[in-house]
Amino acid sequence: MFDQRRPFSYGIAIILIAALLSGACYRSVAPPREVPVRTFTDDLGRKVSVPQKIESIVSLAPNLTEIIFAVGGGDLLVGVTTFCDYPAAAKSIRKVGDTQKPNIETIIALKPQIVFVSTASQLEGFTKTLEEQRIAVFVSRPNSLDDIYKSIETIGQIVGNPERGEKLVDDMKGRVAAARGRVVYGSAPRVFVQIDKDSLYTIGHDSYITDIISRAGGVSATADLATAYPKISKETALAMNPDVIIISESENDRVPNEAFRNSPAVKNGRVYLIDADLLSRPGPRVVDALEQIAEKLKQ
Repeated sequence: MFDQRRPFSYGIAIILIAALLSGACYRSVAPPREVPVRTFTDDLGRKVSVPQKIESIVSLAPNLTEIIFAVGGGDLLVGVTTFCDYPAAAKSIRKVGDTQKPNIETIIALKPQIVFVSTASQLEGFTKTLEEQRIAVFVSRPNSLDDIYKSIETIGQIVGNPERGEKLVDDMKGRVAAARGRVVYGSAPRVFVQIDKDSLYTIGHDSYITDIISRAGGVSATADLATAYPKISKETALAMNPDVIIISESENDRVPNEAFRNSPAVKNGRVYLIDADLLSRPGPRVVDALEQIAEKLKQ
């Protein structure tokens, strides 16, 4: 006898199998799950998105390398510049070129999740290339001591050690306050900061070193000059007549330019050398420079 239920049962089975196959196919083409990210604002006002957990970093400035180590992210560094020589552990990290001309191919080959840079000029040349490789670029360009504090705290957050960054900043602020307390206030001396003897590069309104001089108890003789690091003429230097000269000490910068030979600073022996690595790197050790300057200014 012919079973009339069979065609119905067979049809139901076919429909169920088709539905299952359809569901399987749908799941196989579903979009990949989004990776959680965090967003930070860099010193150019750019929104920079980074993974929740950072595992690889390239630093293109000595001060940023120092900050990364100071907040406990040294083990994450896979590439640094040839100028990154502090702390000692930085010397053994893969070099990706110098600060101004990093090797983009080397950086990409290292597959960092984020690259830290210190100037906009670095950024313009290769940001698009790195972003195409899904490598974030973060610019740190502090113009004051408070900006340096902010950079340290933000980098601490990025590498996953916010408490360490906050503690470092608290320690720095305490040292700055103590240094200011030791200064004998009265008429604040006019201070000229010599960055380079021959070219007479100095500091201007937008330099964090101008802020350092102020907090150490002095007044920068070039505080009103536009930009961060202007170059002045010998005639301009002669007219400044500073009470104190601070030299950012390097191999070619250990004596004041001859334009200052008749200044109160030279006549009174108030010319002081401060290690350029301390003064010219906006990182944790800049407070060492501030303390030394404060000590000199109270003499």
